[in-house]
Amino acid sequence: MISLNFGRPFHSAGGRSLRRGPEKPATRLTISCSSSLLPNKQFKRAYTSVMIVPTGVGAVIGGYAGDALPVARALASVVDCLISHPNVLNAAMLYWPMSNVLYVEGYALDRFAQGLWGLEPVHQNKVGLVLDAGIEESLRVRHLQVVDAARASLGLPVVEYTVTDTALQVEKWIDPKSGQSTGRIQRPDSLLRAVGTLVERSGVNAVAVVARFPDDDNSDDDVENYRQGKGIDVLAGVEAVISHLVVEKFKIPCAHAPALLPFPLSPSLCPKSAAEEIGYTFLPCVLAGLSCAPQYLVQKDSLLGRMSSSMVVGSDVDSVILPVDAFGGDAALAFASMKNNRRPLLIAVEENETVLSDTPEKLGITAVRVSNYWEAIGVVAAHKAGIDPYSLRKDRIDNIPHFIINTSSNNAYAAVCESIF
Repeated sequence: MISLNFGRPFHSAGGRSLRRGPEKPATRLTISCSSSLLPNKQFKRAYTSVMIVPTGVGAVIGGYAGDALPVARALASVVDCLISHPNVLNAAMLYWPMSNVLYVEGYALDRFAQGLWGLEPVHQNKVGLVLDAGIEESLRVRHLQVVDAARASLGLPVVEYTVTDTALQVEKWIDPKSGQSTGRIQRPDSLLRAVGTLVERSGVNAVAVVARFPDDDNSDDDVENYRQGKGIDVLAGVEAVISHLVVEKFKIPCAHAPALLPFPLSPSLCPKSAAEEIGYTFLPCVLAGLSCAPQYLVQKDSLLGRMSSSMVVGSDVDSVILPVDAFGGDAALAFASMKNNRRPLLIAVEENETVLSDTPEKLGITAVRVSNYWEAIGVVAAHKAGIDPYSLRKDRIDNIPHFIINTSSNNAYAAVCESIF
């Protein structure tokens, strides 16, 4: 804050005070950059960053039970607005409230990046809950107790629940070609009818879904590897399928929590997987995220225009952070294909490897490679400050190039680049 104190009386050049009649006590006038006299307190627009860790691809960081959440917390402390998705922000029984983070489902994030949907921040949503008819009574009661606890202890606006008219019949597997987890539900029609009922009857504008997942054999190598922080999350792929179905149909926020019987106790559990084993459900983080998730504003026939002053659109994004080999998704490709004056800074984190092989170089995408998320956050901080990130590294700034404009024989202009030295 810059302050100027005008409270001290002025004196003549000779040092004698000017004789005047009785005066009122001097008033202190303070001028500062935060003064309400200024028409706009912000001199730069908000800096917006997107953090993506694809679901079910075995990401070293973000492929387990909320283990990318510390990265999101650190990044959110640097940027003005962070946009991320449930795979990054959910940690089963754990979550962390961040007022400048937008919780956006993956399908919606893709449409946002493509310029087709906008994000409208809210104070709160009316959240509805859909429970799979295939959930046994005791497990259903556990989930309803979690909902009531969230309503009473956290004040979350969960207004109603319904049960699907038939079991959803979830199937999950690892794709043998890509190595990604995936799956399907046999009765998507039942899921969509249940969501539609909540939307029409109760006016909910965000939906949590709990589907009964098949219990794995205790000897299943995939499950045991995951619990030891080494394998693929076999649940994650079909979870994304479920939320995509709802968001594509209803255009409202949605997230999923699987219903499972508790795992047998393991004394050697990896900390990255531990958040999924400290309670009976994965629902608390989902309810917390959906309670204030932004609403989706859709324009069907043309690129989205700004419908309100608070709406965030894809062209507002300043930087995007992804695992080094995960640049082939719809959102990453959309951000990379933006025009130069709108294209965000793309950052590839080498330490965060996945089963994918879509590197920026392979796809012809210009990106800044960093070793880890420590460096990524430093690059974002420099970018936000208007500093070339390469100026913070040893010998990374070359002499400025010199472009000479030549006139060719057909009167077209050609630019020739040469060093000034």
